[in-house]
Amino acid sequence: QVQLVESGGGLVQAGGSLRLSCVASGRTFSSYIMGWFRQAPGKERDFVAAIGRIGINTYYADSVEGRFTVSRDNAKNTVYLQMNSLKPEDTAGYYCAATSRTMSTMTGGYDYWGQGTQVTVSS
Repeated sequence: QVQLVESGGGLVQAGGSLRLSCVASGRTFSSYIMGWFRQAPGKERDFVAAIGRIGINTYYADSVEGRFTVSRDNAKNTVYLQMNSLKPEDTAGYYCAATSRTMSTMTGGYDYWGQGTQVTVSS
């Protein structure tokens, strides 16, 4: 069982930056592939980024490629999402997720989810 807690969301102007953090419980954090997803009101939960177990392999949605960076610190049981050049369309609840299977862009590919942190980008 893994418990995930996100933080770092907030209100930011377009063009600004935020860094989200997700802290995992347990001693097996490095055995999980970690993902970030986001969900705007009335919309489906969409893939944002994922990172492999030791932080070498990463994958991004086209909409955030070049603006967002996912990283992890296994010693701190933490995965990060650095978000730069934010746009109003990035406004959403952001969720981290963990899987012991393979890297996936689908919500069904992840076994554990955090409660989310809200990001609001004003124009």
